[in-house]
Amino acid sequence: MIVIFVADPSGIISLAGVLLACSSAFLAFFHRDPDRPIPRAKGLLVSPADGRVMFVVRERATGRRPTQEEVQTGRIEVDHHMGDWFPEPCSQPLSYSTEQRWEKVPEGEESRLDSIRIAIYMSPLDVHVQRSPLAGSIVHMEHRTGKGRKRGPYLRASRKESEGNERIRTVVEHETESRVEITQISGAVARTIVPYIGPSESLRRGQRFGMIRFGSRVDIRFSADNYEVLVSKGSIILAGKDKIARVLNLESE
Repeated sequence: MIVIFVADPSGIISLAGVLLACSSAFLAFFHRDPDRPIPRAKGLLVSPADGRVMFVVRERATGRRPTQEEVQTGRIEVDHHMGDWFPEPCSQPLSYSTEQRWEKVPEGEESRLDSIRIAIYMSPLDVHVQRSPLAGSIVHMEHRTGKGRKRGPYLRASRKESEGNERIRTVVEHETESRVEITQISGAVARTIVPYIGPSESLRRGQRFGMIRFGSRVDIRFSADNYEVLVSKGSIILAGKDKIARVLNLESE
């Protein structure tokens, strides 16, 4: 056996070794993916992500992505951060068949076509693997960036405006035909969204379906008329384990 000693009077090699060891430890910590006990009771939605609930809001659709024919009519509204919008929602907003534009519902103006949106902020210390909130099949999946961009934009994920960041929108349909929309949103540091599965694939409740690297955000939308929300702003929740909503009428589940 040959042993080589390297003189390091300035301590640079020792410092580099410590920094590399710390970096390796952080990366191993960041990419951890612990097993979770998944609730089995009927009618539940579990959290799609670890993190802190930024807000819970009741929303209604006010526009949607235009078709090519609609773009040619000139009726589109241009948003250089988000892209083009057609000023009418989908005929069935709760189908989430394409990305829609949403606004908060004023008190007293609630409708059976409203959605609940729960936004979850993930700090760099949270587990960044996402899990399906329900059992079902992926019926829509799309990647979005800002208008005219190949990548981005990238605002801080802890800001509400970051919903326009680069994102992947996934719609999961339960066997009862109810649908849930999950949007993985990249942050200022997290610029890589890694989907584990694709369109037409089936998911179990709590199954891993993707990952976002470093601090980021996940939004989930579902029918306001069908579910009771179980979390509030500031709640700390774990993906696949913690319940965020339950069906109001379990006979339909």
